Amino acid sequence: MGVKDGKRILIYIVGVILVYAVIKMLAVTGVFNPYWQRILDQAMIMTIGALGLSIIFGISGQFSIGHAAFFGIGAYSAGLVTKSLGGDIFTFLLALAVGTFMAGLVAFLIGLPVLRLTSDYLGIATLGFGIIMKVGFDNANKVIPEMGGATGMTGIPQVANFEWIFLFCIISIILARNFVQSGHGRACMALREDEVAANVVGINIFRYKVLAFVFGCSLAGLAGALYAHRYPFLHPTNFDFLPSIDFLIIVVLGGMGSLTGTIVTAIAWVFLLEGLRAILGTTFLEWRGVIYALILISVILIRRQGLFGNKEYGFLAPVVRRKEARNVTTES
Repeated sequence: MGVKDGKRILIYIVGVILVYAVIKMLAVTGVFNPYWQRILDQAMIMTIGALGLSIIFGISGQFSIGHAAFFGIGAYSAGLVTKSLGGDIFTFLLALAVGTFMAGLVAFLIGLPVLRLTSDYLGIATLGFGIIMKVGFDNANKVIPEMGGATGMTGIPQVANFEWIFLFCIISIILARNFVQSGHGRACMALREDEVAANVVGINIFRYKVLAFVFGCSLAGLAGALYAHRYPFLHPTNFDFLPSIDFLIIVVLGGMGSLTGTIVTAIAWVFLLEGLRAILGTTFLEWRGVIYALILISVILIRRQGLFGNKEYGFLAPVVRRKEARNVTTES
């Protein structure tokens, strides 16, 4: 690592610390009341889950519309751990690991047969899996009473404060960025552009499909595990078809293949929905869905590639070495 790389990393670290300090200052001064602090936590959790779908759909081009099912697997698995073993920090970290692992494990087992499908067929298969998991969550109390079934799961220790969620959000961003800029990420992008060409140059298509799917679903499991320890009630409707569409909208609006777009859009999306709730009130609350549907249609019509296209900025932008740039210029 060169001197310039060290300076860049130091700048990013300072930037993260400043963002954290500003948010805490706003909370202490009362600008961010407890309600909006919870919305910010939800926005960061949504960002983690959306990054997972961005890896699956935006980077590797696999059309998945059952992402909320893995979000739910992570939430219920992690919640069951702390509800059974207690709410200390070590149990909480164990629960996060279990939620992430279980979502990844189920994704691997489901991916082995399902990822041999392509395009719309894959989307229908993942949709079917999401419906199966929703029914499973509704009837989970018949096997494990603590999971609550259709009445919902309660009694989970609420130990995921802002600091924990912020930390794991930053870690998720770093992991997603490093994956995309690695050889594995470039292979996944090759699959997105043209599977036939990728196969011709020797890329193991099925292997990288499974890799991207498991990694993306694991991030969804982590997001669900954090959600379970931040909000006191889990209900199967939180993980059905509509939340999967929310994740999909975020990835499409932000720009296919842009982690920057996914992060910005995920945060903006959560605050937009809650802002409309505050503006419209209870009388016109149902119009909220119409408004954000119109926003989605407008963006797609005006800028089909999404707000950020496939571009990355700041820390997420790939580093172009001077020597590599010189070689490219010489070859041109």
